[in-house]
Amino acid sequence: MSELIASKIQNDPKYHALVKQRDSLAWILSAIVCIIYFGFILMIAFAGDFLTQPMAADSVIPIGMPIGVGVILASCVLTGIYVYRANQVFDPLTQEIIQEASK
Repeated sequence: MSELIASKIQNDPKYHALVKQRDSLAWILSAIVCIIYFGFILMIAFAGDFLTQPMAADSVIPIGMPIGVGVILASCVLTGIYVYRANQVFDPLTQEIIQEASK
């Protein structure tokens, strides 16, 4: 990519909007993941008795097990949200910005 095209892209308001949207979404999703993970770790540290209780009277599965699986699934869902948004919004906008700068 030539310096002229790169300069056009960096001065394009659509590029700045794209960066702002992408960064905003990334920070929000990262914060949610951190809250979920650290919340689970804090539960392990301070509510261990709760997490080790069986799910039902005749169950051998502790309550902490499905919560741990939920933490992993939540991370997968949040990653999927970012990938979906990137494919549907960010990538087309990126292509549009590159095409306009190449003219």
